[in-house]
Amino acid sequence: METISKYILTSVLGWKVMGFFPNFKKSVIIFAPHTSYWDAFYGKLLLMQIDIVYKFLSKKEFFKFPLKYFFRLYGSIPVSRNKDYINEIVALFKESERLHIVLSPEGQLAKTDHWKKGFYYMANKADVPIIVGYIDYKKKEIGIKGVIRETSDMKKTISKICEMYKDVNGKYPENFTLDKRYS
Repeated sequence: METISKYILTSVLGWKVMGFFPNFKKSVIIFAPHTSYWDAFYGKLLLMQIDIVYKFLSKKEFFKFPLKYFFRLYGSIPVSRNKDYINEIVALFKESERLHIVLSPEGQLAKTDHWKKGFYYMANKADVPIIVGYIDYKKKEIGIKGVIRETSDMKKTISKICEMYKDVNGKYPENFTLDKRYS
């Protein structure tokens, strides 16, 4: 039976869902390109179809009254960009039987050619795979590009991710670039 979220995403909005979500209990899910707030809406519809426990990482600045209630309902948890936030997420993985952390490798909507590497450090320290999710507005596709299980070499891991994203178009393609250090 088709879920309501899949019906809305595919039949009402006209998106194609591509790839398959692997049967993992834990992972870091990266989702790119992130050039519009609409990306989160479509991503949420995609994730609602999958029977997993997930949390979005969002800037702690978003968690002020009254928006904090929306973000918590949405499935977001606040993070601050300090040295401890990666260890806090790793601890969440260790405490949880099932957990998927969702974030954008760019770390922001604005164009950047230096992605944040927190997703890599979280996956590596927690010993969980990285699932590469994507949204392509030009093709009107959303889904999973692939899975990276081996994360011991950061350069190799991020280069592989950049390769997966090289032909993907964000809502505002001029705001998306691959990490120039690894592509």
